Amino acid sequence: MLLDAFVSLLEPHCEIVGTAVNGRRLVELALETNPEIIILDISMPELNGMGACAQLRLKLPDARFIFLTVNEDPDIAAEAIGMGASAYLLKSSASAELILAIECALAGRIYITPLITKDEPLNVFLHNVAKPGSEKLTARQREVLQLLAEGKAMKEVANILNITPRTIAFHKYTIMTRLGLSNSAELVQYAVEHRLVKPRG
Repeated sequence: MLLDAFVSLLEPHCEIVGTAVNGRRLVELALETNPEIIILDISMPELNGMGACAQLRLKLPDARFIFLTVNEDPDIAAEAIGMGASAYLLKSSASAELILAIECALAGRIYITPLITKDEPLNVFLHNVAKPGSEKLTARQREVLQLLAEGKAMKEVANILNITPRTIAFHKYTIMTRLGLSNSAELVQYAVEHRLVKPRG
């Protein structure tokens, strides 16, 4: 399993306080253990990495966030750094690069893999990359959208978020109205295009 491989890689260099298989569990575990470094993926079930990072930045302001992902989109890398991440690298990067990213994060520096920056100076890369547009959805609406797009029923989403199914239905209606979507298929397509969920199949 890829997660086990990364644990084996890091154990000689760091104390591993826990691992999580989805974003919601990651948030819970981080709040329980208060780690110095949090390594997360962009695409995580139940709560994507961006959402998890946004929540934890508020509650653990001293933590350093490192995105380790397959997503090579420069805009996503810039968005991650813009929301407070310390590093962004790819799962295809050399193993030594993850150790380097951790060292940079602990030293208060930003690191983005050269596989994305193409060796362009970091300040030039961040200046030139396209800036994401203003968010149309609230953090809660993005959570609801992701869970629905993952195929969960409204009652199941309500249980996960600890709110009523009626509230979920209201959120879904608001999301579709705000985004100009007509049906659930378009909702899923929007979530995939905006990397809130992975494409099915």
